[in-house]
Amino acid sequence: MISIIVCTYNREQYLPKMLQSVAAQKCNTNDFELVLVNNNSTDETHLICEKFVAENPSLPVRYFVETKQGLSFARNRGLKEAKGTYFVFIDDDAFLSDNYIKELTSYLKNAPKELGFGGKILPFLECELPNWMSKYLESLMSVLDLGNEIKPFKGAKYPVGANMGFSASIVQKIGYFNEELGRTGNSMLGGEEKDFFFRMKAANIPILYFPKMMVHHVIPAKRLTVAFIQKLALGIGESERLRTKKNGIGSYLYRWILELYKWGGTFALFIIYLFKASPSKGIMLIKFRYWISKGLWG
Repeated sequence: MISIIVCTYNREQYLPKMLQSVAAQKCNTNDFELVLVNNNSTDETHLICEKFVAENPSLPVRYFVETKQGLSFARNRGLKEAKGTYFVFIDDDAFLSDNYIKELTSYLKNAPKELGFGGKILPFLECELPNWMSKYLESLMSVLDLGNEIKPFKGAKYPVGANMGFSASIVQKIGYFNEELGRTGNSMLGGEEKDFFFRMKAANIPILYFPKMMVHHVIPAKRLTVAFIQKLALGIGESERLRTKKNGIGSYLYRWILELYKWGGTFALFIIYLFKASPSKGIMLIKFRYWISKGLWG
């Protein structure tokens, strides 16, 4: 059985559509359960969740409130409450394709018994993309498209939190999400997904990309502002500082070496965009790398 875990915080605008995408799944209801974790929301989330449970008595839904503020706390609560053989996390502003669980079940039948996995994430845009947005910043929108074939996540690549999963048994091997990392309220701290999947890679557990495990992720206008990108980049840098320092000063220094390498790539892309007469794209990449470095420095 697959446990779909949805951690939600103040997303009353999108949560109903997300929940309906679960209810509309073209599969046997015995194939999955839905674990809803309300992370101490202050809007109408509680009423939306209770209404959904009441109106869908045939669906295997369980609802919990996690009062410890922070996405990692909510995710860990979901892991502790879930009963499936596989755990899948979907963002509260992402909508499942109607064959999501059916396709995932098919993939898992032929996959290693113990694995991590992630699927395709397509943008659900609420406005036009700004002229400074480039494909190198798509990950900031939680967009992921590695094609239409099953393949491993190689090197530093790993699944995106809006659509990711793993075998339940893995938690006993590598532990839970790091509660010192991850979003808390309106903060942009992250890194808990990267930390989790890197521990998985260190344990030589395969991590696969499943293309038909697909969701559409809402990209509101506020996520496409320079102010938001700045805040997000600073949060990425700070998260990397916390994550690597916890692993020792050597890990932190290595991360700075990697950062210098990324600066080289950023300058190269800046020059390329100048030649393509798209300077705004190159300038934003420079700003983005500066903000990450600033957060990494502390």
